[in-house]
Amino acid sequence: MAHFAQLDESNVVVNVLVVADEDCQDADGNESEAVGVAFCKNLLGQDIEFKQCSYNSNIRANYPFKKAVYDPVNDVFINPKEFDSWVLNTTTWKYEAPLALPDDADTVVYYWDEDAYQADNTTGWTAAS
Repeated sequence: MAHFAQLDESNVVVNVLVVADEDCQDADGNESEAVGVAFCKNLLGQDIEFKQCSYNSNIRANYPFKKAVYDPVNDVFINPKEFDSWVLNTTTWKYEAPLALPDDADTVVYYWDEDAYQADNTTGWTAAS
Protein backbone atom coordinates (compact mmCIF):
# COMPACT_ATOMS: atom_id res chain seq x y z
CA MET A 1 0.00 0.00 0.00
CA ALA A 2 1.13 3.52 -0.76
CA HIS A 3 0.23 6.67 1.16
CA PHE A 4 -0.44 10.13 -0.22
CA ALA A 5 -0.90 13.32 1.78
CA GLN A 6 -3.55 15.71 0.52
CA LEU A 7 -2.39 19.31 0.94
CA ASP A 8 -4.29 22.55 1.12
CA GLU A 9 -3.14 25.78 -0.55
CA SER A 10 -0.76 26.44 2.38
CA ASN A 11 0.87 22.98 2.18
CA VAL A 12 -0.94 21.83 5.32
CA VAL A 13 -1.97 18.16 5.36
CA VAL A 14 -5.74 17.78 5.41
CA ASN A 15 -5.92 14.03 4.78
CA VAL A 16 -3.78 10.99 4.08
CA LEU A 17 -5.01 8.49 1.53
CA VAL A 18 -4.03 4.82 1.35
CA VAL A 19 -3.72 3.68 -2.27
CA ALA A 20 -3.34 0.12 -3.55
CA ASP A 21 0.09 -0.67 -4.98
CA GLU A 22 -1.33 -1.45 -8.41
CA ASP A 23 -2.82 2.05 -8.59
CA CYS A 24 0.69 3.53 -8.22
CA GLN A 25 2.54 1.46 -10.80
CA ASP A 26 3.88 2.68 -14.12
CA ALA A 27 3.71 0.65 -17.35
CA ASP A 28 6.76 -1.38 -16.24
CA GLY A 29 5.22 -2.28 -12.87
CA ASN A 30 7.42 0.08 -10.87
CA GLU A 31 5.99 2.25 -8.10
CA SER A 32 5.63 5.81 -9.33
CA GLU A 33 4.69 8.84 -7.26
CA ALA A 34 3.41 10.57 -10.41
CA VAL A 35 1.06 7.67 -11.19
CA GLY A 36 -0.18 7.61 -7.57
CA VAL A 37 -0.73 11.37 -7.59
CA ALA A 38 -2.67 11.10 -10.86
CA PHE A 39 -4.82 8.36 -9.30
CA CYS A 40 -5.57 10.57 -6.27
CA LYS A 41 -6.37 13.56 -8.48
CA ASN A 42 -8.78 11.43 -10.53
CA LEU A 43 -10.55 10.50 -7.30
CA LEU A 44 -10.69 13.88 -5.58
CA GLY A 45 -9.98 16.60 -8.12
CA GLN A 46 -7.30 17.77 -10.51
CA ASP A 47 -6.71 21.00 -8.57
CA ILE A 48 -5.74 19.19 -5.35
CA GLU A 49 -2.07 18.79 -4.42
CA PHE A 50 -0.76 15.41 -3.23
CA LYS A 51 2.65 14.24 -2.02
CA GLN A 52 3.62 10.66 -1.40
CA CYS A 53 4.50 9.79 2.17
CA SER A 54 5.52 6.67 4.02
CA TYR A 55 3.96 5.04 7.06
CA ASN A 56 7.45 4.06 8.26
CA SER A 57 8.85 7.55 7.48
CA ASN A 58 11.08 6.35 4.62
CA ILE A 59 9.80 9.11 2.35
CA ARG A 60 9.98 12.82 3.25
CA ALA A 61 11.28 12.32 6.81
CA ASN A 62 7.98 11.82 8.67
CA TYR A 63 4.62 10.20 8.23
CA PRO A 64 2.36 13.26 8.28
CA PHE A 65 -0.58 13.68 10.58
CA LYS A 66 -3.41 16.08 9.89
CA LYS A 67 -2.16 19.65 10.22
CA ALA A 68 1.42 18.62 9.43
CA VAL A 69 3.14 20.97 6.99
CA TYR A 70 4.87 19.96 3.81
CA ASP A 71 8.12 21.92 3.42
CA PRO A 72 8.80 22.09 -0.34
CA VAL A 73 12.29 23.56 0.09
CA ASN A 74 13.50 20.58 2.13
CA ASP A 75 10.96 18.11 0.67
CA VAL A 76 9.86 16.91 4.12
CA PHE A 77 6.75 16.71 6.26
CA ILE A 78 6.91 18.46 9.63
CA ASN A 79 4.32 17.39 12.14
CA PRO A 80 2.79 19.95 14.52
CA LYS A 81 4.82 21.01 17.52
CA GLU A 82 3.37 19.54 20.71
CA PHE A 83 4.95 21.95 23.18
CA ASP A 84 6.00 25.59 22.86
CA SER A 85 9.48 24.94 24.21
CA TRP A 86 10.37 22.12 21.81
CA VAL A 87 12.69 22.88 18.90
CA LEU A 88 12.84 21.45 15.40
CA ASN A 89 15.81 19.19 14.68
CA THR A 90 16.62 19.89 11.02
CA THR A 91 18.39 16.57 10.65
CA THR A 92 15.47 14.37 11.73
CA TRP A 93 12.73 16.96 11.07
CA LYS A 94 11.16 16.11 14.43
CA TYR A 95 10.55 18.41 17.38
CA GLU A 96 12.66 17.64 20.43
CA ALA A 97 12.53 18.65 24.06
CA PRO A 98 15.04 21.30 25.13
CA LEU A 99 16.29 18.90 27.84
CA ALA A 100 17.56 15.36 27.37
CA LEU A 101 15.65 12.50 28.93
CA PRO A 102 16.99 11.48 32.35
CA ASP A 103 19.61 8.71 32.36
CA ASP A 104 17.18 6.15 33.80
CA ALA A 105 14.64 6.59 30.99
CA ASP A 106 15.24 2.99 29.91
CA THR A 107 13.63 1.79 33.18
CA VAL A 108 11.38 4.72 34.16
CA VAL A 109 8.57 6.18 32.05
CA TYR A 110 8.74 9.96 31.74
CA TYR A 111 6.37 12.53 30.27
CA TRP A 112 7.02 16.13 29.32
CA ASP A 113 5.54 18.73 31.67
CA GLU A 114 5.53 22.04 29.80
CA ASP A 115 4.26 23.98 32.80
CA ALA A 116 7.16 22.73 34.92
CA TYR A 117 9.62 23.70 32.20
CA GLN A 118 8.13 27.18 31.82
CA ALA A 119 8.39 27.69 35.60
CA ASP A 120 11.97 26.37 35.80
CA ASN A 121 13.79 25.63 32.56
CA THR A 122 16.07 23.13 34.30
CA THR A 123 13.10 20.77 34.75
CA GLY A 124 10.49 19.37 32.41
CA TRP A 125 10.67 15.59 32.42
CA THR A 126 8.41 14.08 35.09
CA ALA A 127 8.31 10.41 36.07
CA ALA A 128 4.96 8.80 35.44
CA SER A 129 3.33 7.47 38.60
